[in-house]
Parts: sequence; structure tokens; C-alpha cells
Amino acid sequence: MTNALRAWLTDPHPSRGVHLAEDAGGWTFHSYPDLASSARRVATALIDDGVRPGDVVCVLMPTGFQCLSAIFGAWVAGAAVCLVAPPAFATTAGYPAQAAAILRQAAPVLTVVSEDLAPLAAQALAMAGLPGREWIWREAAGRAELREPADLALLQFTSGSSGQSSGVRVTWDNLMANIELIQHWLTWRDGDSAVSWLPLYHDMGLIGCLLTTVAGQGDLSLMRPAQFIRDPYRWLDRLTTATHTASPPFGFDYTTRRLRPDRLSGMDLSRWRTAIVGAEPIDPGVLERFALLAEPAGFTSAVYLPAYGLAEATLAVSGDAANAAPLLARPAPESLRFGEKVHVAETGRLGTRRAEPGWLVGCGTPGPGVELAVLDHAGRPLPEGHLGEIAVTGRSTTHGYQAGRAGSSTRYVDGQLRTGDAGFVHSGQLFVLGRMGDSLKVRGRSVYVEDLESTVVAETGLARSKCAVVSMAGGPSTGVVLFAEAPDGRWAEQAYRVLRAQLGPEVEIRVVAGGSGLIRRTSSGKPRRRHMWERLRAGRLVDARTLLATEGGA
Repeated sequence: MTNALRAWLTDPHPSRGVHLAEDAGGWTFHSYPDLASSARRVATALIDDGVRPGDVVCVLMPTGFQCLSAIFGAWVAGAAVCLVAPPAFATTAGYPAQAAAILRQAAPVLTVVSEDLAPLAAQALAMAGLPGREWIWREAAGRAELREPADLALLQFTSGSSGQSSGVRVTWDNLMANIELIQHWLTWRDGDSAVSWLPLYHDMGLIGCLLTTVAGQGDLSLMRPAQFIRDPYRWLDRLTTATHTASPPFGFDYTTRRLRPDRLSGMDLSRWRTAIVGAEPIDPGVLERFALLAEPAGFTSAVYLPAYGLAEATLAVSGDAANAAPLLARPAPESLRFGEKVHVAETGRLGTRRAEPGWLVGCGTPGPGVELAVLDHAGRPLPEGHLGEIAVTGRSTTHGYQAGRAGSSTRYVDGQLRTGDAGFVHSGQLFVLGRMGDSLKVRGRSVYVEDLESTVVAETGLARSKCAVVSMAGGPSTGVVLFAEAPDGRWAEQAYRVLRAQLGPEVEIRVVAGGSGLIRRTSSGKPRRRHMWERLRAGRLVDARTLLATEGGA
């Protein structure tokens, strides 16, 4: 089973490989033979220092050639790999403690680091109480032969959006099944290529972009997230020749906000076949605005491939290989009652009608080998069209967390993965409303904070990446807090009116503003909603300003 994922290390394609973005603006090409040779030399050094099949090797490095050869070098040595996020941009305050929490769970036999990150890695390892020291990347003179690995391929940490991150144990069989699933949706062909700016410590970047492309030995263009933030044009420019990419909605929103239409003048995006969209709730308005920007360059909405997945399912659960614009549905808000049938007032395809707040994007159908169910509060399957908890089984579904940890709202029950996400199936497609813990009951119906965010963004003009709606979980009353990284302004009153109209008179509403960094996020960019509410309630958000605070009934 591992041969399909590791075969290229002994039989690399001679003329294809990885193009790495340079900070100066160019690209450096590394062929698969060069990468395979380096990985096997790194493996020799790892083996010489005691790495054995079944061990866990952590890799704490920025995206680059050394990082890639460390990942695949660990695989050559028969070890499982765990990617640890390097510090974001120049921020290092608090980083060693965050990395230590992952290292403590992973318990690696050693941790491969780049030389510049060695001091931070040393602090993290000491805080984790692990023996030894950081292992600075190096190659040996000889090239190791592939060792037969144990079952574990990856130790993949969850985003931690609803609690502390947990290490998901991904087997070789899980990984191979999921990559086959993704290639099925992409209709992968020999000679296809991809481009990605996603971090490798996140499942969409590691599995959806890197490993899926390498397994097919296609050309891959890799950027670091900071390079994308500086100039998203570089990502689009590579898509004039590449056929596939993946991004959360944030990437499309950010690109639309940063690039003027004339910047795309003369660009030809007609070769771009698929863009997997996932990792966070999908706002159809974001997809619509990007399509309007890119359509003059040959882009069509049929390129979008909305998908649903989670780390505990290795990555992908549902998607759609159909060459059509995404399916949209507008459920009647009053029908969103857990365990009951959802009334879908309207449906349509993206581009055929205005994508206003209240519309949801279909996340396709379960892939081959994946079984999906929607359950009531008692765990009983519900008929199609009913709102409940999404549950998954199949070859890609993992079987537990590292060190016997338990999940929070996501958990394993009798071989079934209960995701903690709420959704329903309509016209055969899965529609996801959000985390069950991030919803609140209003007059018997379920209201999801992601929907509230979309409405606030549409009505106020705030950037989606600059605001987050949080449920007051555990508070004395039902309520929400809107956090916004914005100066004081009329937007606050507009946002309050929008929320009041959506929630009615009995719900408490607060509007809180602050500077950049107010919204705490996971390593994959999701708002840490529970964490933010707990810090606000404890008075520990010192950079926050409460602009409006009204109790229910006000």
C-alpha cells in the first residue's frame, strides 16, 4: 500500500519536480530525482542517529527544499512524519509553548529543524520535557534504501479551533485512500500540475496539494503563505499553466481585495481546471466576487470544487467532480431545527443568481469508499433533508488520536467519526452549516455564527478575515459577540442592527473592536471562538474595546 506513495523515491520522473517561490520574485526548480536523492541522504543521517520504522519524526521548518527532503527522508527511514508549524511571520512571543504542546503529544524520536529556528526549537523541546536536542537538517554521503514502515504515516494535528490541538494518527491506508479520492475528484491525468501557497503543516496544504501532486509526479509550484500575502498575483500567474490548486475561501477573498481588474489584463486562466475550496465555511459571495474578477481572464465558476473534510478523516470527505458551477441552496431560517426537515426555499447555480446572505454552497457528494450519515442528538440516522450531526466512516477515516487523547466535539463512536459539524443533504449534496458548539438556539431554531458573519460582512463592508462572531457559550444568557479588527466607526451600529434583525429582541449582543491580532486564530487561520470568548469574559483581552453591549430585550 505504501508503494504508490513512495515509489517515486526510487523511480522519479526525470523532468518534473517542485518549483519553489523565491522572495525576490523568481522560482527555483528541483527535479524529482534531485529531491529523491536528497531525501535518501537525509534518511541515512536519520538512521545513523537512531531513527527506526514506527518512530515519529517531527519537522519544524518553513516551506522549502530542506523541509521537503526532511519529510520524505523520514518516510525513506520508515518513520511517521509530524509537521510542526514554524512561527508566523516575525512573531515568536509565546511560540515555544505552543510548539511544546504539540511536541509533548507527538513524542518524536527527534525533531528536524532549520538552523535559524534551532534556538526556538530548543526552547520548545525543553518546555515539552523531551530528551535530546533539536536535529539540524543535514544530508549524509550515502543514499539509504527504502525501509518497510509501520502502519503510521502521518501524525496530523487538528486546528484547535474548539480546544487544544490533538494529533490524529493517519495510517498509510488512510492516506492512500484519501489521495485516490482527491485525484478522482480532480480527474487527475498524467502531466497535470498544481500550485499552492498553503502551509505544509495544514492537511489541505500537505495532503491536498503536496502529497496528491507528488503521488502523481506532477509539477508543483509552492509558495510560502507570507509570499502569497505579499503578492497574491504570483499565485494566479502560476495558474496560467498549472491545472489545479486548493484554497480556503480566505484566499479568493484576499486576492479579490488586493488585485485590481487591470492587473489581470492579458492573463489567460483557461487551463485552470479545478480549485478545491474548503477548510472553512464557504461564503458564496466570496466565490462570486472572485469569479467576476477573473472571468475576463478565462476563469469560469465550474473550476470551483467546494469540498468538506477534517483531519480525523485524513482530509477529504465530500466533493464534486462534476464540471459545473457550485450548487447553491437557501434554507428557510425558521426550518433550521436540529433533527427536523430543512425547508429549502430556493436552489440555483453560482453565477445564475445573486449570492446573498442566507445562501449555502453545496460541498458535493461523498467520494468512493466514504459513507456519510446525518444523525440526531441520540446518534440515530436521519432521512435526507434533515438537519443533524455529520458522521463519516470509510477507508480514509482514522481511528484515534495520539497518546490516547480524546477529541472535544469531534469524537469516535463505535468505529464511526462523529464530526461535531451540523449539516443536511439536499439533491444528493452535503450542505454544512457550521460547528454544533458555535450555534445558538433562537426561538427553537439553530442559528450558526458563520451565517451571522456572512450577513455582517455583506451589510457593513468589513473584510471577512477581519471579523468573527462568537457565541457566548457558558454565559448567563444567550448571546453573541462580534469581534472586529477595525477602528471605531459607523460599521459598529450597522453590525448591531444586522445582528439584532437576525436574532430578535431576546439575545444579548456585544460589538468589540481592536487592532490587528484581536481575533485569535488557529495555525490554519480559523477563529478560536471559544478561546476569544473565555478571554473576553475573564477580562484578559486588553487590546479590546467594547463599542456596544446590550442585553437581550434591549
